[in-house]
Amino acid sequence: MPPERQHQDWRSETGSRLWLSGLIAAMQHAERPEIRRQPVAPEIVIELRAQLALAASYRASHISTQRH
Repeated sequence: MPPERQHQDWRSETGSRLWLSGLIAAMQHAERPEIRRQPVAPEIVIELRAQLALAASYRASHISTQRH
């Protein structure tokens, strides 16, 4: 799914919960010892950074509009 579409989908409460559930599931998977021992592919790191940037940009824009 393109990042723009993901950004629109998780603006709703349901979408936000789905995004958070997916993040928690990914973190639980990543904490497993057999997974932690494996090197992380560079493309996965790039995708992770893009996902985190989406979350940060949404929060920053949401907070700034609430102040005005």
